[in-house]
Amino acid sequence: MNKVFSAFLLPLLIALATPAFAAEKLGSVDMQKILLMSDAGKEAKEQLSVKAAKYEAEKNVKEEELKKLKGELEKQSVLLSESARIGKEKDYQQKLKEYQRFMKDAQDDLQAKNDEFTNRIVEEIVKVVQDYGKKNGYAYIFVKSEGMIYMDEKVDLTDDLLKQFNATRKSGKK
Repeated sequence: MNKVFSAFLLPLLIALATPAFAAEKLGSVDMQKILLMSDAGKEAKEQLSVKAAKYEAEKNVKEEELKKLKGELEKQSVLLSESARIGKEKDYQQKLKEYQRFMKDAQDDLQAKNDEFTNRIVEEIVKVVQDYGKKNGYAYIFVKSEGMIYMDEKVDLTDDLLKQFNATRKSGKK
């Protein structure tokens, strides 16, 4: 909390104490809402869902294969020679390691893709917010966060910026 206070609230309090600040136009934006509700955010979510579904299907195939191997091992363990049983156990352990590696790689890949999409979209949103602020005479536009104790809803620009962001992306695609 001290870091949050130092990094965000202290400069804000100092600025609020200055008489010139009272005359400045202020705004706030909920970046998370724009990320989730924007066309770009929805597209990214859909792309991630498609990729996750592919991994899920592959995961199910690998799990079935593991169940089958384990079942065979349990059924045949008494009938198999010592070396054959050890060979089957090694095969099962190898497949289990491959499955675990696959799961970690899939999770890492989805997280990396999510981070990539998020960072790209946030960069685009920041540009739109900056342009909006300049065009509409805002001295400050803050990111709405848990650190904000109070904010009048009249300064919330999120819905306007969401519309602007979607419109900017559509005009850029044409």
